[in-house]
Amino acid sequence: MRRQGLLWLNAICSLFPATLLASAIVEGRVELPKSHSAPVQAKRYEIVTKGGVLSTQPPLAVVYLDGVFPLPAPLPVKEVAQKDLTFVPAILPIQLGTKVEFPNLDDAYHNIFSYSPAKRFDLGRYRPDERPIPTQVFDKPGLVILRCDIHEHMRGLILVLNTPYFVMTDTNGHFRLNGLPAGHYTLKAWIDSRTTREKPVELKSGQTLHVDFP
Repeated sequence: MRRQGLLWLNAICSLFPATLLASAIVEGRVELPKSHSAPVQAKRYEIVTKGGVLSTQPPLAVVYLDGVFPLPAPLPVKEVAQKDLTFVPAILPIQLGTKVEFPNLDDAYHNIFSYSPAKRFDLGRYRPDERPIPTQVFDKPGLVILRCDIHEHMRGLILVLNTPYFVMTDTNGHFRLNGLPAGHYTLKAWIDSRTTREKPVELKSGQTLHVDFP
C-alpha cells in the first residue's frame, strides 16, 4: 500500500514540477480611481486622456512581480484588434519579446503607429483583408501608446514588462497572481501612464500573501 502511494506521488510530481507545487500566490486589491462611465459601458474599455495622463475607462490596473527571472521560453503571439473604431483590448500587458498582431476588423482603412520610446513604428494604412496581418515584436520594456492617423480619437496601450508574472485586475481592483517563485521581489501596480505603486514582498513556497495598494 505504501509503495502504491509513493508511485502515485511520483506520478503527480512528474506532471507538476516541485517549483509549481510549492509556488506562492499573491492576491489583494488595488484602489482604483472613480469611473466616469455609465454602468452600461462597463464591458467596453477605452483609453482616455486627462491632463496628459492616459488611463483605461472604466479604470483597471496591471499588477506584476518585478525581479530577475530566467529568460522566457518562446512566447505566444498576442493580438490588439481594431474594432468599432477602438483598440481591443484597450490595454494589453505583455512580456518582453512578445509578437503582437494588429488585425483590422472594421469596414474601413486603419493605421497604427507609435512614437513611444519603448517602441517606435508605423504600420501604414491597411484594409480589413490585409494579409499577412501586420505585426510588431516588442523588445524594450515600457509603455507603448498606440494611435491611428485616420481616426484621431483612437488610443490603445501596450505595457511591455520584463517579467512573466502579471495580471489585470477586475473592475473592483481585485487581483490574484499564481505560480510565483519564492524570494524577495517588488510587487507593482500600474494604474495609469504616470502612476505605478509598489511594495516589497517576501514570497515563501506554498504561501498565499495578501497585498493591498491603497
